[in-house]
Amino acid sequence: MIDIRLHDSKQDNAIAAAAFGGAAIRDTIAARGAANIVIATGASQFEMLEALVAAPGIDWSKVTAFHLDEYIDMPETHPASFRKYLKERFTGKLPTLGAFHFIAGDAPDLDAELARINALLDAHPIDVMFAGIGENGHLAFNDPPADFESTIAYKVVQLEERCRRQQFGEGWFPTFDDVPTEAISMTVQRIVSARVIVLTVPDERKAEAVRHVLEGPVTNMWPASILQQHPDCHAFLDRAAASQLTK
Repeated sequence: MIDIRLHDSKQDNAIAAAAFGGAAIRDTIAARGAANIVIATGASQFEMLEALVAAPGIDWSKVTAFHLDEYIDMPETHPASFRKYLKERFTGKLPTLGAFHFIAGDAPDLDAELARINALLDAHPIDVMFAGIGENGHLAFNDPPADFESTIAYKVVQLEERCRRQQFGEGWFPTFDDVPTEAISMTVQRIVSARVIVLTVPDERKAEAVRHVLEGPVTNMWPASILQQHPDCHAFLDRAAASQLTK
């Protein structure tokens, strides 16, 4: 069952999610001396990341971080690159961060890059996962119908039309045709292996997905619905994102 935490505004929601996630990081460091985390990207995470990098009391030198996904064949200089996004909004603001392992979606040898990033994540079990939910209910770039079975850490996925339209609608690309059709994504099984999951989901455009994910059956047609089975998942919603919930 997902723990739902409702807030009046997008900003209040982001601050609460960052405070909760920051406390989970601090608690992990206190318990075992280090923490492995995964950071989400996208427009829905702007305010949360701003609050997280300012969270008090986190010894970032003891944190190893990963991210969920990256487009294939996209240079880091592209406005939509998640490496660019994270360097501007996360790593660039945390000079003492222990390590951040970026996905090189434009690597000349994708098989070698997948082997590299998979080995790194295999060696760092996830303590705290920061994630969002797509308009189509995707989790990372695991679009419907999502693969719920694969146990590798990262793999190449195809991006379906609604996902690509969301990326275009958020202003990352000049035209819909410019949105890539493939990405490297963390798999569903690796995401749900995280000890604690912090979902930050604002905006009315996510309301349909939120209803299906939180109140519907677990199905790979709404991939994030699998989080209903996670023992420590917390969904931070603003009122717009929660507007279609019935319970």
